[in-house]
Amino acid sequence: MNTSFASLKQIDAGLLNVGYAEDGPADGPPVILLQGWPYDIHSYVDVAPLLSAKGYRVIVPYLRGFGTTRFLSTETFRNGQQSVVSLDIINLMDALKIQKAILAGFDWGGRAADIIAVLWPERCKALVSVSGYLIPSPAANKKPLPPKVELQWWYQYYFATERGRAGYDEYRRDFAKLIWQIASPKWNFDDATFNRTAASFDNPDHVAIVIHNYRWRIGLAEGEPQYDNFEKQLAQFPPIAVPTITLEGDANGPPTPLGSICLSREILGQV
Repeated sequence: MNTSFASLKQIDAGLLNVGYAEDGPADGPPVILLQGWPYDIHSYVDVAPLLSAKGYRVIVPYLRGFGTTRFLSTETFRNGQQSVVSLDIINLMDALKIQKAILAGFDWGGRAADIIAVLWPERCKALVSVSGYLIPSPAANKKPLPPKVELQWWYQYYFATERGRAGYDEYRRDFAKLIWQIASPKWNFDDATFNRTAASFDNPDHVAIVIHNYRWRIGLAEGEPQYDNFEKQLAQFPPIAVPTITLEGDANGPPTPLGSICLSREILGQV
């Protein structure tokens, strides 16, 4: 098992100075691997060398609010809405002069990859999306789910309160470890594995981004108006037409209510 990446770099891209791992030949076909919450780039620490050995150029960025990624301006609103996270990746591709890439991700990263595939399909050669179609809308998320399903998403409602914000800030590592245990009940990770990732939650913008993301998702926080057009398009649940592989774990904790429904309906390019 690997514990580190071949190379860690920083680059200005859009509103951010992005920290990212890179492996493989600089002229290889680019693959961008996108993390979820509460995880980080180390989710791919064993994947990157396998791909680089096949000749791919592998890029694994810290999302906004994680690791060494920082905002370039203290004045920028700490926005966690879905289209903004996706646009960060487009800006990173521009900064790295990558016109088109294979995108893969899970959770937040899967959602970002899905969104790029529908809003900027010319930038996405192919897609690997864990849990299928993950594009939601605040309006759709207002519809209540059965109590047993709602219970699985308890932390989203906790984050809706100021007590939740303060609790996450104070206990972010304990919180993340609990989510790991709930989300992957058969994963017997050790302290060293957890601690490698947990260091990324010390990012000064981490709590602000996480809280805004989840409050925005259930309609309790506003986004920024310059992204309204993107969100209006996404609210229509546009289909994914690029070649796509979907994956699903066999021992997940929280369900993915949209995922199982939308695998065939919204992913036209599924292979």
